[in-house]
Amino acid sequence: MIQAVMVISTLGKPRLLKFYNFQDPEKHQELVRSVFQSLSARPEGVSNFVEADAIFGPGTKLVYKHLATLYFIFVFDSSENELAMLDLVQVFVETLNRCFKNVCELDIVFNFNKLHTVLDEMILGGQVIETSSEQIMKSVEEIARLEKQSSTTSLIPKSISERFSR
Repeated sequence: MIQAVMVISTLGKPRLLKFYNFQDPEKHQELVRSVFQSLSARPEGVSNFVEADAIFGPGTKLVYKHLATLYFIFVFDSSENELAMLDLVQVFVETLNRCFKNVCELDIVFNFNKLHTVLDEMILGGQVIETSSEQIMKSVEEIARLEKQSSTTSLIPKSISERFSR
């Protein structure tokens, strides 16, 4: 099971935290700090898999991808395949690149709703539900279209709104 998804800047600022099992909110900052210290101390060119027993408990691992100024991190237990999780990180990054035309930290800061939508289309309750970037994009575009459509639909009858707009 996937226990958490994090996106952390290279300065240690959390840009996305999504936990799929309960974590005390007071503990979130400590977890982010521990994960960031673990990743930032790793040299370039080493494995993207890290044993996270000391941080998240026994049997947990994390896989990460470092792109530009961001770490994309998935925390999972022993029931998940490591390479499948690495591929899922890649799908997440590819989908975000398709959404934002080469994702950067500012895209994530200013479009966090879209970031959460993409993640929710991929993972539900810690279980992977979609791995196709194309399908995820179709769902995200449909959700955006419905949101736009619902925001332009007025709940006030046209006759009343015309009377008060004069």
